[in-house]
Amino acid sequence: MKNNLFLSYAVVTMLMFTAVSCDARSSNASASMAQAASNKSIYDFTMKDIDGKMVPLSAYKGKIVVIVNTASQCGLTGQLSEIESFYKKYKDKGIVVLGFPANDFLGQEPLNDAEIKSFCSKNYGVTFPMFSKISVKGKDMHPLYQYLTEMDENGVMDAPVKWNFQKFIIGKDGKLVNSVNPRTTVNDVEFTQIIDDLLK
Repeated sequence: MKNNLFLSYAVVTMLMFTAVSCDARSSNASASMAQAASNKSIYDFTMKDIDGKMVPLSAYKGKIVVIVNTASQCGLTGQLSEIESFYKKYKDKGIVVLGFPANDFLGQEPLNDAEIKSFCSKNYGVTFPMFSKISVKGKDMHPLYQYLTEMDENGVMDAPVKWNFQKFIIGKDGKLVNSVNPRTTVNDVEFTQIIDDLLK
């Protein structure tokens, strides 16, 4: 009887130790993942611009960056005019806008890079940096957008792209600060308040 009690006690103790060890390993793994995410930034990426030149996003170090996925045949395409005005107003204050054309929503960006560049320039006078067309969602989502949209990558939030013209606001350290709804324009208080706070 005493032997059985001792055996039972030993088994329970071993199970408890195993459970604690597993919890510790799980906590350590979670902490490591969080640390890895917190070390990432947009500076880890090099992107092809609208003219085919490779541009390291580290070129924008020290600036507040607004990243927006664009489309030429969307009901929100008119936002390009407002975004350009915003860029001109704030570029000397250390803010840059980066446009990433994407054809992920109802085929609303069917143009190639050269056509997109011409369309944006002729119709909306776009001078802010534009990049080559990429995918911002789904299986072929570009790694930059994996960083922007997944908390495991950016350490801040899950922010899947809902439609064309979603805005991602990046701090001067290259890390994600916030995501703004596609229908919220750069003139809306929700957006300008975030920008003003970062400029303080």
